[in-house]
Amino acid sequence: MTAPSSMLHNWHEVPFTKVKITDAFWRPRLEVLKKVTLPSCLIKCEETGRIANFAKAGGLIEGEFEGIYFNDSDVYKVLEGVAYSLMLERDTALEDDADRIIELIAAAQESDGYLCTYYTLVAPESKWTDMEKHEMYNGGHLIEAAVAYYEATGKRQLLDVACRLADHYDRIFGPGKRHWVEGHEEIELALIKLYRVTGEEHYWKFACWLLEERGHGHGVGAIWDKPEWGPPYCQDDVPVREIEKVTGHAVRAMYLYSAMTDAVHVSGDPAYVAALQRVWAHTAQRNMYVTGGIGPSHHNEGFTEDYDLPNESAYCETCAAIAMVFWNHRMNLLFGDGKFADVVEREMYNGALAGISLSGDRFFYVNPLASQGDHHRVPWFDTSCCPTNLARFLPSIGQYMYARMPKGIAVNQYVQGEADIMLENGNGVHLKQRTSFPWSGGVELEVFPAADGVFTIQMRVPEWCRGYRVCVGGEWLSGVEAVVERGYLSIERHWSAGDTILLELDMPVEIFRARQEVQANEGRIALQRGPIVYCIEQSDHDKLKYDEMTFSARERLLVEHREDLLEGVTTLRGKDGLGRPCQFVPYYAWDNRQPGYMQVWVREKQEEQLYNY
Repeated sequence: MTAPSSMLHNWHEVPFTKVKITDAFWRPRLEVLKKVTLPSCLIKCEETGRIANFAKAGGLIEGEFEGIYFNDSDVYKVLEGVAYSLMLERDTALEDDADRIIELIAAAQESDGYLCTYYTLVAPESKWTDMEKHEMYNGGHLIEAAVAYYEATGKRQLLDVACRLADHYDRIFGPGKRHWVEGHEEIELALIKLYRVTGEEHYWKFACWLLEERGHGHGVGAIWDKPEWGPPYCQDDVPVREIEKVTGHAVRAMYLYSAMTDAVHVSGDPAYVAALQRVWAHTAQRNMYVTGGIGPSHHNEGFTEDYDLPNESAYCETCAAIAMVFWNHRMNLLFGDGKFADVVEREMYNGALAGISLSGDRFFYVNPLASQGDHHRVPWFDTSCCPTNLARFLPSIGQYMYARMPKGIAVNQYVQGEADIMLENGNGVHLKQRTSFPWSGGVELEVFPAADGVFTIQMRVPEWCRGYRVCVGGEWLSGVEAVVERGYLSIERHWSAGDTILLELDMPVEIFRARQEVQANEGRIALQRGPIVYCIEQSDHDKLKYDEMTFSARERLLVEHREDLLEGVTTLRGKDGLGRPCQFVPYYAWDNRQPGYMQVWVREKQEEQLYNY
């Protein structure tokens, strides 16, 4: 049985090119990304031979393949990040460097459209024999980069390469042709992006065929040969519309669910809706850390059993947090429910953001919730999917701010800046958002429709908010007028230029306790204020040993914003269970000072408990 289509809202994304971010939290990070992160990633791709592999495959230089068989994808992800950066601000030098790399990629493409430098240089006779070898995964990232670069510059060279590659896939695989179950999902969502920019329907139909290949015993290769992995590792254990629970490799799972959500959007067929709802509940309610991290296990870079959420050994790959943003953003657009935007927010300010240093040139692959002082960011990895994923994720965060509804606009994230949104009736609306989020809960939204008229603006009330007030046009709304449904406060009225919404979100410090099923956190508490999850670091507690501190849930905390600490953060200061001074800092900012221990979940001083998280 499929879910009724009436459940679907089918909101539309507001492109980040229509959103200008000016706030004090995200804007400096975007500047660091442009000046430090992207150049650093490009240099590393050069130094490790990733870029030279294309020149070698294209016969432009001599030499052997360097690196791992999926290394092409890192170059593509950096190019996608470059494209997004160029959309925000054109940079001739950066664009010229990208054009140079694109020339090499085009040279590496074979005459039939095939493109994967590992197989061209190392094992041309073994193409399409092992579904684990990331051939279509690499291609998916090429397609995403090509779409982004075309939209940024209008240049078609990389897009033409992507179309030839996708057409190559379509000639070999599909109904009545060869079976294929890509070991690492990515190609499916990329093909739908390619359809959206080209209008060629066979791309999204091929994506849906690839989704339907899973769970029918077609998988062949290293994944399927390993008893400790097997089909669940790459979500090939059941047909996708029968999925009940999250399994296997975390990033692969999130990319799969993202593609399934896209498939509902583009096809109008709600066949996957019930499966998406089931697996979302299973992921978010039983398998997600308070930081938004997912996938506790090093063994499979993914999931084990429900409520297995260790702290010090947590894997929580940075890419998985980013992929949770991708999926939940799509779910928000599909269902029009604020709970999905809540997850996007949790990842943006915690699970994903922790993956990059404040300096922009050091990265976490793994994001534990506790460390004895031996876990640190590094400049690069042999498998560098996380740095390159951050390079494309951060410059595109503007796309998560707003959504266009059939009768108006949804405000999903509170980030100071401006946006231009075209309503379905053709009326353009300019928005100015002022806020000091995430440090304070005050939001002012000024509305400038091109033509006065009636439409709805929905303001998200986050899950962590226990109270709010809203003022529209100078009048505070009563409780009856300010009812929250599906996570949003809806304001429908006749709007004129300069009309203003003032939203005040209460932002108290919250004390969380894990469910009793989470054995790792028995007798422990965690602190959150607004969207920010906090931790303790040795830098602030030199006289305390790892896991020595206790904290009382009744302790009064001083909320203090410090511009002199960690590039400007709000800290929580109080006294520990023995009356000694203690300080909690945002989790995303840990390991940016001298090396030392860190803990999110601290031992609770034994007193009466308040509530469960």
